[in-house]
Amino acid sequence: MPDSLFQTLTAEANSAGITRRTIQARDWFIKRVRSITNVNRRQLLKDPVLITKNRPLPGKMFMFVYDPKGKAELPYYDKFPLILMVGPAEGGFYGLNLHYLNPFMRAKFLDKLMQYASSKELNENTKIRMSYQMLTAASKLKEFGPCFKHYLKDHIRSTIEMVPATEWDIACFMPLEQFTKKDKNFVWKESKSMI
Repeated sequence: MPDSLFQTLTAEANSAGITRRTIQARDWFIKRVRSITNVNRRQLLKDPVLITKNRPLPGKMFMFVYDPKGKAELPYYDKFPLILMVGPAEGGFYGLNLHYLNPFMRAKFLDKLMQYASSKELNENTKIRMSYQMLTAASKLKEFGPCFKHYLKDHIRSTIEMVPATEWDIACFMPLEQFTKKDKNFVWKESKSMI
């Protein structure tokens, strides 16, 4: 069984006396996780903490390799989305790809979304109760705009891996975004201007 990057980072945080889901933890994880410069994304999909799913479930977090339809016309896109699944859509599903926000904005957005979590205790049953209607109606969730994407099942080029809720904060900060045509700083600036 391969080593788990998630478990390694959790052990490091515990050794440093970091309490998860605090501002101190956010700052620590941003600094530590962003120092990881080259993550093998395909290898990460085999991390023993992740759970392979045939299809994503609403309110849960997933990562996968993606090759979008009509990519020639897109100004940019993420080949390795990290999404919170919103709901089913024609040919696939809608998801909030957190990579379209910089790490600080991701953390704040995830904190806001946690207000809609099925439970305050993060465990295997935790999910975020959300819909497109709820996202558009909640003025405090305006970050959803640049993140909301339609993913086609036939364009997923890997397994679909579920990130357990206990690992959402770590996944949120990992440098996994893989934008094509534009770099991440350009995308993050565009997203910020949309918000």
